Amino acid sequence: MSFLTIFLLAVGLGIDAFSVAIGVGAANSRKPWWPPVLRLSLAFGFFQFGMACLGWLAGSTVVEYIEAFDHWIAFGLLVAIGGKMIWEGLEKQEEGEKAKADQTRGWPLLLLSVATSIDSLAVGFSFSVLKNPILFPAIVIGVVCFAMTAVGMIFGKALSRIFGRKVEIVGGLVLIAIGVKILLEHMG
Repeated sequence: MSFLTIFLLAVGLGIDAFSVAIGVGAANSRKPWWPPVLRLSLAFGFFQFGMACLGWLAGSTVVEYIEAFDHWIAFGLLVAIGGKMIWEGLEKQEEGEKAKADQTRGWPLLLLSVATSIDSLAVGFSFSVLKNPILFPAIVIGVVCFAMTAVGMIFGKALSRIFGRKVEIVGGLVLIAIGVKILLEHMG
């Protein structure tokens, strides 16, 4: 498989991570900047890499069991986190009120990382079926996802500065829309 093909595959897998990062970047616009960008980018890149490797290792065993409902898992995770972002965007936050939860830490980070990397599991599986090696493609997938996530967070922060808290609501809607898209793609 050529590098160009692997790169385009990585960009395709990274689109969901990029979109999610825009919403998370908008939600984290008032926090210290580089630590959240690095946390989200590293987590998304690592999970894309890891899920591709895991799919390749699983071959036809585990993936067959998961693919029947993997889209429901991604849908549920994205809707839950997107709904929380919308809720927080609609809340009136007064001076001195506690800060919103950081989606680049703890459970939200783990759930977003899993939700945005489930497709990478299927890609790893297809590499296994085609008897293609996975290490180099998985590295490219992880690095491209890392870069797309960082750019998405920066873009989300810029949008938040221009449009304020409305971007957080839009970010939550985008997460829900991505969840619906994943669900519809796998059902139709």
